[in-house]
Amino acid sequence: MPCGVAPRFLILYGSQRGQAQSIAEEISEQATEHGFLAKISCLSKGDKYNLDREHGPVVFVVSTTGDGEPPDTALKFVKKIKNKSLPGDHYSHLHYALLGLGDTNYANFCNCGKTIDKRLQELGAKHFYATGHADDGTGLEVVVDPWIEGLWEALKKAFSRMSDSNQEGTAQGEATEKSTQQGAEIQEKLDSSAVSLHLLKLGDVETQKEKAETSASESETTEPSGAPLEPALIRSVPPLSQSALNVPALPPAYLEVRLEDVPVEEESVHVLKEDFREVPVSRALHLTRDDAVKSAILVELDIADQDMPYQPGDAFDVLCPNRASEVEELLSRLGVGDQRNRCVYLQLRKDTKKKGAQVPSYIPQKCTLQYLLTWCLEIRSVPKKAFVRALVEWTQDSREKRRLQELCSREGSADYNKFVRDTNVCLLDLLQTFSSCSPPLSLLIEHLPKLQPRAYSAASSSLCHPGKVHFVFSVVEFPACAEHPERTGLCTGWLVHHVSPILQPCGTITAAKKTADCSALPKVYVRSRISNTFHLPSDPSVPVVMVGPGTGVAPFIGFLQQREKEREERQNGPFGETWLFFGCRHKDRDFIFREELERFVENETLSHLKVCFSRDEQDGNDPEPKPRYVQHQLLLHAKNIVHILLKENGYLYVCGDAKNMAKDVNDTLIEMLGNELQLDKLESMKMVAKLREEKRYLQDIWS
Repeated sequence: MPCGVAPRFLILYGSQRGQAQSIAEEISEQATEHGFLAKISCLSKGDKYNLDREHGPVVFVVSTTGDGEPPDTALKFVKKIKNKSLPGDHYSHLHYALLGLGDTNYANFCNCGKTIDKRLQELGAKHFYATGHADDGTGLEVVVDPWIEGLWEALKKAFSRMSDSNQEGTAQGEATEKSTQQGAEIQEKLDSSAVSLHLLKLGDVETQKEKAETSASESETTEPSGAPLEPALIRSVPPLSQSALNVPALPPAYLEVRLEDVPVEEESVHVLKEDFREVPVSRALHLTRDDAVKSAILVELDIADQDMPYQPGDAFDVLCPNRASEVEELLSRLGVGDQRNRCVYLQLRKDTKKKGAQVPSYIPQKCTLQYLLTWCLEIRSVPKKAFVRALVEWTQDSREKRRLQELCSREGSADYNKFVRDTNVCLLDLLQTFSSCSPPLSLLIEHLPKLQPRAYSAASSSLCHPGKVHFVFSVVEFPACAEHPERTGLCTGWLVHHVSPILQPCGTITAAKKTADCSALPKVYVRSRISNTFHLPSDPSVPVVMVGPGTGVAPFIGFLQQREKEREERQNGPFGETWLFFGCRHKDRDFIFREELERFVENETLSHLKVCFSRDEQDGNDPEPKPRYVQHQLLLHAKNIVHILLKENGYLYVCGDAKNMAKDVNDTLIEMLGNELQLDKLESMKMVAKLREEKRYLQDIWS
């Protein structure tokens, strides 16, 4: 590569929760080390880039959200390129690479990335590097790390081809004398280095003393009893413990933090700025018996005083705080417990090498340290490898430092997945395990993501419950393991404790007594999340099939309440068949909404209710075993379901667990189509894909 101006390329990202943005920023950081200049922009900021005139290489990093939908920041871009009036050579000048992020626990894996990729190809754009699809279900880094590593050689070849064909893609007109000098200096460093600058060998970050101590620790491979040591979060075993490591480059620090004693403004303003409303919880009810394996709880919110219209199928975001006990522990561990009420001031470091560094917009300009750790940062998030790498620099013990290096290294990927990612280890768990690690507050703010709200499907219709919205949840439990103590899900655990003063036992029929003083009711921050697709068909004569085991039945309660009211208003109107497939463990313990569902059947709002109970004992006298799961019930009624979907243009809705149930239902649907229409598996899969494209096979699922 010539030593003149560093070649420039464009990075565009579409991110919902920050992962795609973080990866895009990592690519941007590494670009300089490889002799390139990277311009980075969010896809939503159309004024910052112009693909119609972009002749340099473009790198896309995009995630997928919901039922294969683009993230909010990519919606406008996807809509723009889908414009059917665009000519087939609209992007014939464009050379690009694309990294899609997804989760194979969901059916539409990397759908946004695939959609953009396919459409750019249709418009004449060309790949300069193979598309990557990273799976959050197995670990994004499994694909992301090697994809980024191979990107640099692909970029060199792309620029070389452009140069050979006199297509200048380096934006010479925008280069300044400063960038020319910078490019030459970067190239000089590259030429003089025998080791790739984005990987640091272990020897480059250890002192001779640390090496000796590390070697001593490596020889300790057995327990005192003589039994071989097992790997754990705190330690590795050979061959990893004796391997040279490819450790990622240290992420550049970019924030400066000051704590001052000054009056603090109303802190909750930042929550309200994100459209959250504080609303009272007017009722809370156990839907399952005490002896149920999992408890299900219904919460009723009073939104009568709020402008929050919704339809059945929409969801509500609930913003919950981090656990007070965990915030307290973190304050203590950081040595700033006595400064919790001081005001936090953030500014960019003048010496930062981080490109496009910004003070996080989700942190209020004036808030206390306690508020920041309670409402702004996701302290329960699994630390990414870049965070683990940064923690190395703040760890004193050489053995602990070595282990953290292993966990963030390429060679230690399996250990990172096993002991960090798969066990849901959080920052506090790492700090408890690695006792000599004492990171500064600035490092946490740089690496911990924004505290995200949790979405819950509306389990009601405003026609049936005006001024109210219901949602249902089960308390998520994380059993104790070697890496962390027993704990409950951040939001579900907080909710059940928060509503405990008004929580009614299972079987309570009458509504809670009205409280004269509304301030006595527990309150939560919520905002509506409008669905574009997960709604009843606009034509009520179209039949619908609903599959919702456990709490997955929640949105369908709203569907049926809505349909019940519509039938009352139009008694002679045409209404299509409604089928509901429901399942739970035990009929007598966790058959939630049983009375309401049976009433829907009785008044013909629900045409067919098909239930199954996976843990109830089978009747030995029954010649045929009863179906245990919803997919087994679907198979029993395959003829009817296939007829509804293909002959009557009906809709299929699935809600619930993505990891198991949704996959099983999808496989069952393929099997049903194959059996009923005598199709091979590939043709059946194409038919299922067509149902998705027509928005007649819809999912509201979670992992």
